[in-house]
Amino acid sequence: MKIRRILATAVAAAVTTPVVFLSAAPAFADAKPSSGPSQKPATHEDDPEDDMPSLEELKAAVAVAQKAYDEAVVDLDKATEALKALDKADNPLVVAVADAQKAADEAAAKKTAADEALVKAQEAATKLPETATEEEKAAAAAAVTAAQTAADEAAAAQTAADAKLKEAEGALKAAKDAAQHVVDLAEKVKQSASEKLDDAKEELAFYEDMGGECEEDASLKVAVSGPKKVTAGEPAVFSMRLTNTSDHKLDLVNAFANAIRLPAPGDEIDEDTDFSKLTIPAEWSSADVLEWTPISEKSDTIEVGELDRGASYDVKLRLTVDAKATAGKGALFGYGEYENNDGSCGFASDFKDVNFDILAADKGDKPKPKPTETATPTPAPTVTTGGNTNTTQQGGTSTTPVTGTLAATGANDTLPLGLAAAGAVALGAGALVFARRRKAGTQA
Repeated sequence: MKIRRILATAVAAAVTTPVVFLSAAPAFADAKPSSGPSQKPATHEDDPEDDMPSLEELKAAVAVAQKAYDEAVVDLDKATEALKALDKADNPLVVAVADAQKAADEAAAKKTAADEALVKAQEAATKLPETATEEEKAAAAAAVTAAQTAADEAAAAQTAADAKLKEAEGALKAAKDAAQHVVDLAEKVKQSASEKLDDAKEELAFYEDMGGECEEDASLKVAVSGPKKVTAGEPAVFSMRLTNTSDHKLDLVNAFANAIRLPAPGDEIDEDTDFSKLTIPAEWSSADVLEWTPISEKSDTIEVGELDRGASYDVKLRLTVDAKATAGKGALFGYGEYENNDGSCGFASDFKDVNFDILAADKGDKPKPKPTETATPTPAPTVTTGGNTNTTQQGGTSTTPVTGTLAATGANDTLPLGLAAAGAVALGAGALVFARRRKAGTQA
């Protein structure tokens, strides 16, 4: 079982625990959890992380996959060489075809000569003068008969030679087809072995990332804020601020953000649930990157860069819920991490999130309101930026507040583990690392 699937299972187990819904927000507390199959107790015995492979097992899996791949490469090389050998002049089958071709050519030449001799004998017989004796007529007839016999024999010899040539060519083609089939199979085996090796290496690297030296660090603070309500089909702008609270510069800071529609109480969610279908399309911009940039699985990093001591960096996040979405609840997740030139690294001590109500799209002809920038228009403090040393606030204006509270529901400033982990699934592999670290920390 792959590590990512194990983590997704852990997420599902956490999300479907009744206490998660009860503590997610007041709206969830009003609904009684269903007793149906979607409610799965998150017991230690059912913890999918119990099946997490060890480092030694992952390294052994890489070694086995590498060996299989190396053998597949050798087999493919052998099969390719065997195929190429069928084109060499000294190959027995190639020699047989050459000999058969030579015999066929000789038989054809003899057939042509015999046919020409027959034509001449026939012409000589027809051109005998009226004064020809009986002996001359008999000799001419005998010559025609002999020429006809020679022509028939030459034709038979040519037929036999052609048959042998066809047989030799057929044997060579069959051998080439068989060799090509082996090459094709060897290529498929190599491709499969390569994919398995890549998967094994990826899982090992993923495990090593999770077991790295980076730890939660209060030096990097993340705050998010935004509107209390988002209308389906209409963009809504949220804010995220990353602040360096340490006494030294952070050399490379990255931010991550994503949004999801929260599962409704009673929804059946298990390890096979595709959380990506709950993802709300998000874009980001800042004072450094003015254009809205989509956040996707392949491009999920918001590169902040250097962040000076005490400095903050502001990012705007624009969400657009599918216009066909029904009313419900959503959440925006923000997360940050840093890495320094001296090798030290760390990540924000927790996900920050904003809960909001999702309103169904208004199908009337009323004019659509402009995107709401914030839920509470209180001024933000003026701060020194990261990434450069000017004093301009990054990614927002003085009217863009950034707080760590839930602007939408009044719930705790961080979601319970289950929904935060669900957000991690939506955020991608990098956030999954954090999700597991966080879970390990809460269970310690």
